[in-house]
Amino acid sequence: MGQKLGTVVISPAVLSMIARLTTQSVPGVARMARLGMQRLFGSRRGGGVKVQVVDDMVAVDLYIIAKSSVSMLELSREIQCKVTRAIHEIVGMPVREVNVHIVDVTEEGARAP
Repeated sequence: MGQKLGTVVISPAVLSMIARLTTQSVPGVARMARLGMQRLFGSRRGGGVKVQVVDDMVAVDLYIIAKSSVSMLELSREIQCKVTRAIHEIVGMPVREVNVHIVDVTEEGARAP
């Protein structure tokens, strides 16, 4: 099994999807925040995640809207842990950092704009 079979390339879009789905599964996350042009044009797809791959290590920035009933510190730490684990387990890449940006807070029953 020591023979090299070729290369595997993981698209940043795949890493972004893994980070987004993992983040959205954490209790206390109301939704991902829309960024830049997504906000201007009302796009709801794929928002709230920026991924960079530098020296084969992944750096993720997550922009979220949190529920007001949760501890922001505990929520952020849980997101960092789960996203790091998911990227490492699913694609086998080391994660350099996961930065969580809480851009807004919403009430439990509030609807998305």
